[in-house]
Amino acid sequence: MDRIRVIVADDHPLFLDGVVVALSATDDIEVVGHATDGPGALRLALEQLPDVAVLDVNMAGSGLQAARNIAIACPATRIMMLTVSEDEDDIMAAMKAGASGYALKGIPSRELVGVVRSIAAGDVYMAPGLAWGLLREMSKPRVGGPLDELSAREREVLELVAAGLSNAEIGTRLGLAEKTIKHYMTNVLGKLHVSSRVEAALVGYRAGVGRDNTQA
Repeated sequence: MDRIRVIVADDHPLFLDGVVVALSATDDIEVVGHATDGPGALRLALEQLPDVAVLDVNMAGSGLQAARNIAIACPATRIMMLTVSEDEDDIMAAMKAGASGYALKGIPSRELVGVVRSIAAGDVYMAPGLAWGLLREMSKPRVGGPLDELSAREREVLELVAAGLSNAEIGTRLGLAEKTIKHYMTNVLGKLHVSSRVEAALVGYRAGVGRDNTQA
């Protein structure tokens, strides 16, 4: 069984060391690198292409910006925020940036390991007690169009889905691996709050995308 490859970024050396030690003590997780700021986390993600990136929200260089950059540059990497912040704005910003998990510092080592495993397996994690605030924030009336949260690449993928192309065909068109397209589609489905590519295509088509791309 392949080990889960993880990078960790935090600007507090003692805490960073503690997380690295806790994760490295397991048989199925390998910490392949660590950084102390946002730009360093992005460089490390590009070099290592880890399964999971564990990032501090408020570290130097902005953990949230690092999450956004990693989500775009390394779509196969799952992102987990590990922070002291319980602010609803930070939680929403992390989710919009592409994070699949939001855990609070102080989480027991055994639980931290379990969360990393869960996120690597494709699950989403929210620290206990924070979910209600997030749901309340998400229930507020949305401002703007349904596609506003999509990145330029995600919108491009959605346009080709709405035009009727398969993941393989989209990959060929964009020069990307089919696996990468699948990850982009996962992000699109989550941001549009739909469960299938057909629903996503319908949302996109109603918003005006795909209508000019019906020819391969």
